[in-house]
Amino acid sequence: MLPLSISPNIPRIYTAIAEWLSCMICLLEVKHRVNTRRFILISAGVLFLQSIFLYLTPGLDNLLWILCMAAAGLMMYAFIYLCADVNWKDAAYYTIRAFVIAEFAASFEWQIDLFFHERSSLTPVPTGSSILILVVCYAILFGICERLYRRYQSKEQSLNITGRELASYAIIGLAVFCMSNFGFVAPDLPFYGNYSDQIYNVRTLVDLGGVAIMYAYHVQRMDLRVRYELESVQNLLHNQYAQYKQAREAVELINYKYHDLKHHIIALRAEENMDKRNAYLNQMEEELKNYEAQNKTGNNVLDVMLTLKTLYCQKHGVTMTSVIDGTLFDFMNAMDISSIFGNALDNAIECELKIPDKEKRLIHINAHARKNFLIILFDNYYEGDMKLGNGLPETTKKDAQFHGYGLKSVQYTAQKYGGAVDVSANDHWFHLKILIPMPAQTETAKAGSDGAAETVNTVAATAATETTKAAANTAREKNNNTAI
Repeated sequence: MLPLSISPNIPRIYTAIAEWLSCMICLLEVKHRVNTRRFILISAGVLFLQSIFLYLTPGLDNLLWILCMAAAGLMMYAFIYLCADVNWKDAAYYTIRAFVIAEFAASFEWQIDLFFHERSSLTPVPTGSSILILVVCYAILFGICERLYRRYQSKEQSLNITGRELASYAIIGLAVFCMSNFGFVAPDLPFYGNYSDQIYNVRTLVDLGGVAIMYAYHVQRMDLRVRYELESVQNLLHNQYAQYKQAREAVELINYKYHDLKHHIIALRAEENMDKRNAYLNQMEEELKNYEAQNKTGNNVLDVMLTLKTLYCQKHGVTMTSVIDGTLFDFMNAMDISSIFGNALDNAIECELKIPDKEKRLIHINAHARKNFLIILFDNYYEGDMKLGNGLPETTKKDAQFHGYGLKSVQYTAQKYGGAVDVSANDHWFHLKILIPMPAQTETAKAGSDGAAETVNTVAATAATETTKAAANTAREKNNNTAI
């Protein structure tokens, strides 16, 4: 067997910098749980600790070296979990990816360095040219990685990695790490050759393959997620529209029945005991008038949807009030109207049914025009804590990955018209605000649809306050009447 040719090891400080940079590009993709000042302090502290740790642990034996790399991985995980607003599974997913990218970047840079410099010492001292190579290589490699991953990840969306996905990803990362570093532990194996340069070549190529596999895995997962969300939203749209058609038939049947009652009233007036019967019939006629005036917004789709939801609310002890100008919705498709109101009201009703006290089950709807925008406000009372994640309330169902698409469907429909959705929660009131440009502003809205998201906070804030006060006054009046 030929003797193993020895090449100098990668400077440990280079590895520490690579691991820190790979964590940083992951943190650029997510929202931070700390402010900018704390983030800078934590980042600087982690870079210092990781550099000192790896610098003070060179030339370790096999087992100690493995433990050292595991400790470095844990430091990367702690860095990501402390700074990123993600759960522990997502943090582990980012850590595995960052670790493999760091291994590849450090190995690739060091091979470029060895190509231009002959190293005689196993612990070389960095020179000006080697530092330049380090900066250029890391800037190119990490810049490419950042741009590639940024295309498939939004700061407003969490990965929501499942346990099975994390296990698969961990197996890929572990396999890549073992195959790329096994030559240093067992250099006599035929896969790596008799020269350490060959071992470095195998390590770099295996790490490159691992980075490519992990990127392909991430892209496929994100594409499947987007496809599933679109299918789920489309299913919700069709389901809401189907509910609307069924409700329309039911309301028409009710209208026929009430129309027949009018004829019954005329016939009953001719009966004996006129004073007593007339009083009873007058009461029935007054109730009919109240029904006819109920949910007459000027839009047939809204009338059907609101009547259906009102009947359901009355059955389950939920007080729902509305102030809506239905003529403002004439430019919208019937399916889109039923989707917005169906999903928003289903979400509000589901929240109200969790409140034991029926006197506190309150929903208020307001729809009006202001500054050439259609503003739709849904306000409902809630108890307990409400977490707002990614701009929408987090689902309380156990299987979070396959729920929570109701308000996403509302958001999708609003964006279809160049609008925006904003949610907020304060003083036990949940506010859903929808801003949609009117037809006269369609071209302007398309050019500046992003501005709608900013305008919704300012334009709708005043209206939201007014509707909340109105709903609160309704609740007080109802409580006072109950007390009396």
